[in-house]
Amino acid sequence: MSSEKVRYSDTELAEFKALILEKIEKAEHDLQIVRESFINNQNNGTDDTSPTFKAFEEGSETMSKEQNAQLAARQEKFIRSLRNALSRIENKTYGICRETGKLISKERLKLVPHATLSIEAKNRQ
Repeated sequence: MSSEKVRYSDTELAEFKALILEKIEKAEHDLQIVRESFINNQNNGTDDTSPTFKAFEEGSETMSKEQNAQLAARQEKFIRSLRNALSRIENKTYGICRETGKLISKERLKLVPHATLSIEAKNRQ
């Protein structure tokens, strides 16, 4: 009989859950900031300036909105991944590599709590 662990203990899962909940809270806060800056259409007082400057300003504003939209999409994906990790904790399958079936190291999960692959499997990709 192998002495290798097949899953994390309930105590360990509770620790990971606390970490993930903390990360979700921060990520949602960051997403709110990005959304607010995306929605914020303040006029920077370029109405009375030269048309050339206004064109640069509008181009910059468009680029900034695109970047904010990308940031928001990435943040939403991150939050979804964290919520999926919470589901795996509830199912007691958290921390098990989806390719090798082995436990993902605690160190990796602390750095990337939504990881579904061990370093070994990730390196194979």
